[in-house]
Amino acid sequence: MALSPDNKPEPLKVLRIFRSRDAQDFGEADHMSYVDDDPVILNGLEKMGEAGVADGYSGKCLFSGFGFSLHQFWFRPGYPLPLHSHDTDCLYYIIAGDIRMGTEEMGPGDGFFLPAETPYTYTIGEKGVELLEFRTEEDFNIQFKGKTEAYWEKMLDKLRTERPKWKEALPPSLDVRNA
Repeated sequence: MALSPDNKPEPLKVLRIFRSRDAQDFGEADHMSYVDDDPVILNGLEKMGEAGVADGYSGKCLFSGFGFSLHQFWFRPGYPLPLHSHDTDCLYYIIAGDIRMGTEEMGPGDGFFLPAETPYTYTIGEKGVELLEFRTEEDFNIQFKGKTEAYWEKMLDKLRTERPKWKEALPPSLDVRNA
């Protein structure tokens, strides 16, 4: 795959095949920018980082080009996903595991569409969740919505409770214990 000087894939001009084994780590792909400047949010995110929130997920950029991107994520069981939004439309598809969004329970084969700037969160189930994110842009932002210290303390409490379980967790699509 040819890369431009800014290390991004060149625009799609012909058929382009992508393979999971060649996928770039989500963080290294550098498609998502953080736009928060509220001191309460920044402090909450810093505390979450120090408490090991990054141990609760992994992601990869499967495809990026011609104004589209496709990312695959695995969130470990009980991962505390803070309320947030993105500046692009996104279609989510659940591969394995389950989530609860509001009153809706969703599992493999289910999904949801979110227009740009729509705040959302979901509760990751006991098996964790693997999902695909289809975006209408290659690059996008994330903006967190938790505006109070109490909100971030609640997120930290959930993180501290759930994180010990992550060491033994396997992606639900590979975990024969879930069968």
